[in-house]
Amino acid sequence: MNDFAVYERRSPSWLDQGNSLKVRFLARASALLLLGGAIMSGLAQGGYLDYEGSPWMQLPGKAAGIVGMAAQEITITGLEHHEPEQLLSAIGVEPGGSLMGFDAVQARNILQNLDWVQSAKVQRLFPNQLVVEVKEREPFAIWQRGTAYYVIDKAGAAMSGLEASQMVRLPLVTGEGANVAAAELINQLSAYPDIMLQVKAAARVGSRRWTLYLDNGITVQLPERDWQQAIAMADQLNKTQKILARGIRSLDLRLPGRVTVEVAEIAAADMKAADKKTVAGTN
Repeated sequence: MNDFAVYERRSPSWLDQGNSLKVRFLARASALLLLGGAIMSGLAQGGYLDYEGSPWMQLPGKAAGIVGMAAQEITITGLEHHEPEQLLSAIGVEPGGSLMGFDAVQARNILQNLDWVQSAKVQRLFPNQLVVEVKEREPFAIWQRGTAYYVIDKAGAAMSGLEASQMVRLPLVTGEGANVAAAELINQLSAYPDIMLQVKAAARVGSRRWTLYLDNGITVQLPERDWQQAIAMADQLNKTQKILARGIRSLDLRLPGRVTVEVAEIAAADMKAADKKTVAGTN
């Protein structure tokens, strides 16, 4: 019985040798894989594989395509002022690229954090479809702050994805706080198209009041309070007396119930020259 027990505990020699070979093979294969992975990781992190047309950069997409996980069909709706490439770059997707590990919820959060996106919806339709719906913030005005120009929406939020030079038809406002106060001013001016069409820019002064700059060089200084009534007064004076078409430098409406007009120097000079001619003709 003792001999039988000893025999049961021992393995055949050929089995021991086979297990030993398998262990050595797996150990060497694992070591080679780790070494290869370390080398590839170092090359990738060093930027040696990151160039246009690199076959290594295309491997994830090709591998995903084999198993049906590549972005073969991408549908994007709602873009008006931006390009699809800007959106896809933000969420790290390329047409034909890999969708393995893609997180639709995270992608939506990324898009909604972009300053030009008001809302976003992202759907991953397995295996290889991606549907993205966005609503852009609407450009409302150009805000000049120092030497920088920003496209802003109606709430005054800057939209970095748009170039101000491409939005020259938008109203221009300048000064601190002008971005958040612009909507109220522009909406009020829109009720007086004769003045609105002449406004070239509006400057926020001391974060308290507005000065309008007209395209004919005239400035209209509005009061801190009741500036809406001041605009209505300027419009009435322009309709009845054509005051904004005369040779004046500025129209000051800052004092309640009082209108101060500064005559332009060039107009004063012309009047003086005309008086001299009159006197000479009389003599």
